[in-house]
Amino acid sequence: MMIQQQPIIVHVVQPATESTTVSDVLIGAFGLTGLLVLLAILLGLVLGGILIGIKVVRRRMNIEPPPDAGIIHIF
Repeated sequence: MMIQQQPIIVHVVQPATESTTVSDVLIGAFGLTGLLVLLAILLGLVLGGILIGIKVVRRRMNIEPPPDAGIIHIF
């Protein structure tokens, strides 16, 4: 004969999760915005340096720009 036992009941408790507050969202947004602004500034400086470098090299090698090019006197 089989002996009937009481069922074993197990309650699984989920670990507590941190709630996201408005300040967490704002800090994250400002951090991301600051990173994007910094990248835009760096990219602008790099591309500006390349354009000025091209102009300096053209001047040293006496290469005339195309006749339809607009001339900006930077250097």
